[in-house]
Amino acid sequence: MSDGTRTGGAPGDDARTTGPGLDGRQDARVDVTPGGDVAATPTPEEERRTSLFSPERPLEVVEVRTGMFGVHGSGDTSGYGGLTRQVTMPRSSPRPYGGWYDDAVDVLAEVLDEAGVAFDAAVESVLVDPPAGTSSTTELTLHVRREHLVEVCRALRDDQDLRFELSLGVSGVHYPHDEGRELHAVYHLTSVTHGRSLRVEVSVPDADPHIPSTTTVYPTNDWHERETWDFFGIVFDGHPALARIEMPDDWPGHPQRKDYPLGGIPVEYKGATVPPADQRRSYS
Repeated sequence: MSDGTRTGGAPGDDARTTGPGLDGRQDARVDVTPGGDVAATPTPEEERRTSLFSPERPLEVVEVRTGMFGVHGSGDTSGYGGLTRQVTMPRSSPRPYGGWYDDAVDVLAEVLDEAGVAFDAAVESVLVDPPAGTSSTTELTLHVRREHLVEVCRALRDDQDLRFELSLGVSGVHYPHDEGRELHAVYHLTSVTHGRSLRVEVSVPDADPHIPSTTTVYPTNDWHERETWDFFGIVFDGHPALARIEMPDDWPGHPQRKDYPLGGIPVEYKGATVPPADQRRSYS
């Protein structure tokens, strides 16, 4: 006895069976053709993933990793050495963005224009990821040029139709193969007034890792900017007291960068020693 439902028309018409799939998901579907062949119909999750990599949504390849984890050393011991994985970044999304995103971007452009700043000069791209309508977790990200970061944040905070009055912090990201844009600072903004969230992202080269501090707009970013400097080496110009907050003051380097060397302290047990990470065998 099946718990799926079968619907069909006249003899010869296609019939569709819906119900729990083999993996227990309720959204699994199959199409039964007149010849008796069964063709899988994409689930909503598969359709969403397809939309992320469609030709209409070009991706920028910033790195190609080989092996299971993309490491180099004593050779692949896992049997997956032939695998490669592209590290990609989606480009600017086309209009319409969907939902409230179009109105928010239009209002921001108007406010910046009134302040004498062209929108295209301040915002290099607008990304809606995943595309609106394909997921309940769609997010709006504004990629802002660093010289206009403070102006954009002030506009997002102060305009009554935007009112992103709360910054939840700053996150650092390191893309060592994204040439000229290796270091990213990501600001997570929330509008308590309108119940909305968006991200502001700034990219800077490793050779010039300077970004204006946003503490004059969002004072709560004080310690977050210190942490991002501590772990990634991004210098926030104008910060009232930019100093390490997690690591010791004399600590060399910034330990969350991907080019930071592995290391550690050997752990000794009775009759055995676990060596630090940089002295262990390399696995891929």
